[in-house]
Amino acid sequence: MSMYDPERLREEARQEPDPVHTGPVTKETQIIAIYGKGGSGKSFALANLSYMMAQQGKRVLLIGCDPKSDTTSLLFGGKATPTIIETSSAKKLAGEEVRIEDVCFQRDGVFAMELGGPEVGRGCGGRGIIHGFETLEKLGFHEWGFDYVLLDFLGDVVCGGFGLPIARDMCQKVIVVASNDLQSLYVANNVCKAVEYFRKMGGNVGVAGILINKDDGSGEAQAFARAVGIPELISIPAHEDIRKKSANYQIIGTSESQWGVLFEQLAENVANAPPVRPTPLDQDGLLALFKPEETGGNVTLRPASQADMRGAAYVAKPSLEVVYDAV
Repeated sequence: MSMYDPERLREEARQEPDPVHTGPVTKETQIIAIYGKGGSGKSFALANLSYMMAQQGKRVLLIGCDPKSDTTSLLFGGKATPTIIETSSAKKLAGEEVRIEDVCFQRDGVFAMELGGPEVGRGCGGRGIIHGFETLEKLGFHEWGFDYVLLDFLGDVVCGGFGLPIARDMCQKVIVVASNDLQSLYVANNVCKAVEYFRKMGGNVGVAGILINKDDGSGEAQAFARAVGIPELISIPAHEDIRKKSANYQIIGTSESQWGVLFEQLAENVANAPPVRPTPLDQDGLLALFKPEETGGNVTLRPASQADMRGAAYVAKPSLEVVYDAV
């Protein structure tokens, strides 16, 4: 029988996948992919989370998987680190191999690097992610000894490269970052859809929860978490002091900071939260989290006519198409 036998493939598709693992994570290294809409504050949250984890004695590797390459900027006081993509290209032209010291840097116990991406208009960001992970594997990624590997992924883009950790079971669990706005929750819902899709395809990745950033207390993000069946890991308030410190590249995930307790709690919740299988919302369900006047949910669809499209009266002309009677 051919490996592409249609009947066999249909039979495989009809089989229900095994239930998602909901017990404690037992692998020595927890690899966690964090997704969020651009501007949702995921890089800010991850820099502070990774710093707090390191202060608690954990070995942490933070990998930026966003073409903007801004994941580690807060950690390193605004300084840009050379990315794996650009370093790999430069080394290839020089006939040299990439070394770990070329691309990985550390601060106070946190190890961090950026995968990077192509220049604007010159390549595919998703393909860059795939190439970056191939390079990491050559550098010994699977042999490194970390307690946590945190992957910062852009959630707005839906191509396969950015879905790599979910599609290939490269991580044990996913965390979504969102605020009380429709667009960031739309992205979070899309990530839940991706997790559910690959679960049906036999994958094992689950969602550990949502990190609510810039929380103004309106409650939509909490309502989303309840609706899709994922826990709330922490809520970081929309506070001017946090905004200013983030803009000035200051770490607040320390025991000396007034905000340190938030990241202590987040670190504990991230470590212990089991991956769960979400129940993503459809578009109407997502809109229902908000008041209709806030989202335009009370707008009705009015079909356009040919006269509308022409801006003038329109008389339908008989078709010249020849229609044959069925034999």
